Amino acid sequence: MNSAIVLIVDDEIPFIQALSKRLKKREFSITEAFSGSDALRILNERQDIEVVLLDVKMPGIDGIETLQTIKQKYPLVEVIMLTGHGTIETAIEGMKLGAFDYLLKPCEIEILVSKVNEASARKRMHEKKIIEARINRITKKRV
Repeated sequence: MNSAIVLIVDDEIPFIQALSKRLKKREFSITEAFSGSDALRILNERQDIEVVLLDVKMPGIDGIETLQTIKQKYPLVEVIMLTGHGTIETAIEGMKLGAFDYLLKPCEIEILVSKVNEASARKRMHEKKIIEARINRITKKRV
């Protein structure tokens, strides 16, 4: 599998730096954002982001609000919610809003890697189906 293109969003800079380093060692392509508004700006500029690792508790636009905007504007981008302040209610809300999964910080790196790979594969599958549907529509018009 090609390595996933991941955007890590968290207001804790040391956490992002440590996680970036660990994921880069596993050959993921990493971009970093330190707020929800940074994440939305980056997603607007980069159409290649596949998976967003999104902290729930951040100043300004929090993770739930950021998730809502991502799913409205970039519905194929998969979002994995991360938090050190996990509650069942927040997890349920995130999943209802379209999060791929929800993990508590700190989580095992192998579990996170597995979830990122699953999320990336799901995004690629959806993109492939959209392309196939477009090709079918074009070829049927020509017949």
